[in-house]
Amino acid sequence: MIADIWFDPSCPYTWVTSRWLLEAAAVRSFEIRWHVLSLAVLNEGRDDDPEDDPEGYLWYPVRVFAAVAERHGQEALATFYTAFGTRTHRDGEWGGFEGSLAAAGLPVELAAAATSEEYDDAVRVSTADGIGRLGPHIGTPVIAVGDVAFFGPVSSRIPKGEDAGRLWDGTLLVAGTPGFHELKGVPHAEPQLS
Repeated sequence: MIADIWFDPSCPYTWVTSRWLLEAAAVRSFEIRWHVLSLAVLNEGRDDDPEDDPEGYLWYPVRVFAAVAERHGQEALATFYTAFGTRTHRDGEWGGFEGSLAAAGLPVELAAAATSEEYDDAVRVSTADGIGRLGPHIGTPVIAVGDVAFFGPVSSRIPKGEDAGRLWDGTLLVAGTPGFHELKGVPHAEPQLS
């Protein structure tokens, strides 16, 4: 089984979901494929700015991630996301990309992609692929397993071990039910990122 995840690396809730997905894969034996989904692209043309990003800073991370994916492939993308997410979301070290690239064993020169438009088409294509699974009414992350696709799950905590596996089983069951559209829980809590 393969689970494709489209993620915006800037989103802390997506970081939590990605760590859950890794936990679930360990107890349910499936492979994860990583893809960029840009909130900057998703929100283009809107009258409001749900991400409060008038300067376009959300472009920077997705460009670097697209460069990593194109030049170094899936394994490097996953390793870089872990390094970036650990530094940024868990440790609160927002800033340059060089430290995360170095921690992932990647050339620090890839950080230059942040301010270049060279990878914008790749970001747009990947985002369109992810959003095309469900429609533009969703955000990040999008996960697809075969013909079953869903947004989220959005959680403030990272389920571990068999708890992660049960959430995986239940999410696939609910999302795979014909006619299923939406399920919500309690209001958002601040994410626990470690």
